[in-house]
Amino acid sequence: MTLLKFSDVSLAFGAMPLLDKVSWQIARGERVCIIGRNGTGKSSMLKLVKGVQKPDEGAVWRAPGLKIGELPQELPVADERTVFDVVAEGLDGVGALLAEYHHLAQNCVTEEDLNKLMHVQQDLEARDGWRLQQLVDSTLSRLQLPADKTLAELSGGWRRRVLLAQALVSEPDLLLLDEPTNHLDIGAIAWLEEALKDFQGAVLFITHDRAFLQNLATRILELDRGGLIDWNGDYASFLVHKEAALAAEETANALFDKRLAQEEVWIRQGIKARRTRNEGRVRALKELRVERSERRERTGKANIQLDTAEKSGKQVMILENVSFAHPGGPTLIKDFSMVLQREDRIGLLGANGTGKTTLLKLMLDNLQPTAGKVEVGTRLDVAYFDQLRHQLDLEKTVIDNVAEGRDFIDIDGQSRHVLSYLGDFLFSPQRARTPVKALSGGERARLLLAKLFSKPANLLVLDEPTNDLDVETLELLEEVLLTFKGTVLMVSHDRAFLDNVVTSTL
Repeated sequence: MTLLKFSDVSLAFGAMPLLDKVSWQIARGERVCIIGRNGTGKSSMLKLVKGVQKPDEGAVWRAPGLKIGELPQELPVADERTVFDVVAEGLDGVGALLAEYHHLAQNCVTEEDLNKLMHVQQDLEARDGWRLQQLVDSTLSRLQLPADKTLAELSGGWRRRVLLAQALVSEPDLLLLDEPTNHLDIGAIAWLEEALKDFQGAVLFITHDRAFLQNLATRILELDRGGLIDWNGDYASFLVHKEAALAAEETANALFDKRLAQEEVWIRQGIKARRTRNEGRVRALKELRVERSERRERTGKANIQLDTAEKSGKQVMILENVSFAHPGGPTLIKDFSMVLQREDRIGLLGANGTGKTTLLKLMLDNLQPTAGKVEVGTRLDVAYFDQLRHQLDLEKTVIDNVAEGRDFIDIDGQSRHVLSYLGDFLFSPQRARTPVKALSGGERARLLLAKLFSKPANLLVLDEPTNDLDVETLELLEEVLLTFKGTVLMVSHDRAFLDNVVTSTL
């Protein structure tokens, strides 16, 4: 059963269309992933699906009575609302009644409380409330959520689970997810995959997590230069198809350009081209010129280069019996020892809240251990990628964050103008003069990489470097790290990225 259909939909912001006469549809039971580079219109597509954005041309048809649920990209605030209350919000007005009943039933002490409880019961009976109460309870049980805990007591991964429960209790026909694996550890991502496979409706999602995409999607929609590639199959088979399609496109463009060049030579021959019998050929040439002017070339890839410092000592870092606890808090790290050797590429794994970022800060001397010692090797130049992007000044422009007053920077012994260097990271001169606060998450991630890699380093410490990066930039970053002659220490929950880069894990 078709739930939603796009017919020749166009949408533009500025001169270039994001979507140019795009058509596709989704049916119950499908799990469709929208992919494409940052800025190609993936989030705009979801807005069109929800109806919060109107197309410039074309139509978006929704099945009568279609219910759309959403798992938003941002985590809910860690406040004092209970899990039950937040999940019940998925039921709109009835949810507020259920939440009130839930709290009154637990704290009914006075006669006034009892009267309130009776009134709420009557309202719930009139609005199918008891069936919805069972739905909330069963959803909480299925997702193993503690009804009476507050959001402030939960990690980011568990808050993500609460949002999914909120979306599911609304009993949607179509579930939308925007980067659902952000903030989740590997165990939570695996759990989410299984939960979505059990969902009976349709799923439409955006992700840059290649393992999640491969395991979940039954169909791929790629946005590319305003057009849409619709592939009925998994991600691995799509990549094979895409490689062949791009090769065919390149061949066709080369043949077209050769023909156009030949016709341009012909028209310049003069009087013969203007004879009556050649008017059709002249018209055809004009059509070729128009077609060539409308061709949209693929945007260039980012060109990431690392400026490697001189070799560090063979032993980069030694940790001996290190322990750490915040004052009055639980012990996050206990009696931990390791030796980090030059050219190691190590991934730190573990559930959220187990101390991975804390360990990085101890190694970088940003925190002091409560026991044990951290010994740093010789000739060490460190570049640190902070998952919260704290090294970026939001009020300054892109160029000011990287240049720090310089017009030129040295990369691998070569002097580069800052604007040229930023162009390697896909920042146009105009975008380079934009304040960081106006950038997307993907642009901020690329900017932080540009800032870090503009200075020589022989130890890269990367805390969740893959968040918000598109797949092509991720693959390029993998290639750079594999050829880097220094040492890499990283925290990541991107399984494909870890498999491709690290030599060992902790």
